[in-house]
Amino acid sequence: MSELKRTKLSVRQEQAVLVGVILPDSTADPRDPLGELASLAKTAGARVVAQILQRRHKVDAGMYIGTGKAIEIAELASAKQADVVIFDNDLSPAQIGSLEKLINEHVGSKRGEGIKVIDRSELILDIFATRAQTHEARLQVELAQMQYTYPRLTRMWGHLERIAGGAPAGIGTRGPGEQQLEIDRRIVRKRISDLKSEIEKIQQRKGRQVERRNREHFTVCIVGYTNAGKSTLFNTLTAAGTYADDKLFATLDTKTRAWTLDGGRQVMLSDTVGFVRDLPHNLVASFKATLEEAVHADLLLHVIDVSHPHAQQHLQSVHQVLEEIGARTSPDSGKPSKPEILLLNKIDTEEGEQSAAIWRPLHPSAIAISARSGRGLAELLSAVDEIVQQQQVQLTLEVDLTDGRTISLIESRAQVHTRQVLDDKLRMTATINPNGLSSLQRNDQIHIVQINNATAVD
Repeated sequence: MSELKRTKLSVRQEQAVLVGVILPDSTADPRDPLGELASLAKTAGARVVAQILQRRHKVDAGMYIGTGKAIEIAELASAKQADVVIFDNDLSPAQIGSLEKLINEHVGSKRGEGIKVIDRSELILDIFATRAQTHEARLQVELAQMQYTYPRLTRMWGHLERIAGGAPAGIGTRGPGEQQLEIDRRIVRKRISDLKSEIEKIQQRKGRQVERRNREHFTVCIVGYTNAGKSTLFNTLTAAGTYADDKLFATLDTKTRAWTLDGGRQVMLSDTVGFVRDLPHNLVASFKATLEEAVHADLLLHVIDVSHPHAQQHLQSVHQVLEEIGARTSPDSGKPSKPEILLLNKIDTEEGEQSAAIWRPLHPSAIAISARSGRGLAELLSAVDEIVQQQQVQLTLEVDLTDGRTISLIESRAQVHTRQVLDDKLRMTATINPNGLSSLQRNDQIHIVQINNATAVD
């Protein structure tokens, strides 16, 4: 048989058979176990031609599923003229190799080309690769792909230079008897090292930007399951014009814009990449810089597509990822968590309206909204404004009347209410977030007179 078709991760324009193995601890929705996988496959550009499920108490070490089921998959793939078999589970390199060998040997007499076997993580990586638009996102996706690829080299690529950015230097670079696989591994190891170094620089720079923004402003971050309506809400609140579509992972890049609340208070609002169930760990680690906004935010707006039949599972999946990256504290830890407002989105549909009525008694503080029509957003603005006010610090301060730079600095970081000239000093009353207050206290040109009506001590 000719070499298996493992030359790229893409499944675009291919016919796919979906396979799900339901284990006792499975996180798949029992009502529609392969529904999300089908959406992921469609988003990647594949055409689903068949689905098959197997319930097991434990996985088969050799092929994850039993031999009989693997033969059944092979026959189904052959009958449907499938190009790829996609598992809703994460498989080991050996399991992928064994499955491909069995499936292709079984259908080899009927078809002259190989059938790929990929798992859930590989499919998500392919989608992220097509969605990455910025340099940062592309680096993060490539790193995740490389880390996924490395232990699978024997089954995936014969010459990794096609994805590693160029062939090895040729004469003088290979030792006597060195095999192509070792060359491939060396290429990938070096590329992973280079990517980690470059991403670390981005993370350091982004961390400084987030820290500086948090010192100056109250920060709000929109989080939620993919396709829950986060970017639509972001656009409605800020008129940012961010790309939004009815697709999984429509955007991978964090956007931050100013958002004006009631009374003129201004906060910084960020939109983040969407989450899914069982998000690959390599991908979470690679996108840590992108998710930095959620980690350091003062408030989370958790958007739920309440019209979706699996909304409750989506809620749990997002909370799991937020806890994994340190943006949320587990309820079992006993530690206080940052404020979070649950938004029941898409109530402009009949399904959403009915579901919201069921969710409200379970989550009394949740706010029902329609990000598209703007329904319920006045209540959201009021709720956010109340939280901002609760965390704001009132203070009275003085600065040299001729020090225009420091006065401008104060006005950029605090909401100034009154100004009074006292001899050569300008006295101001203002409100500011705690992080901003810390930065003002470190400025020798500013004298803090009172904080929350308590006389400040120099």
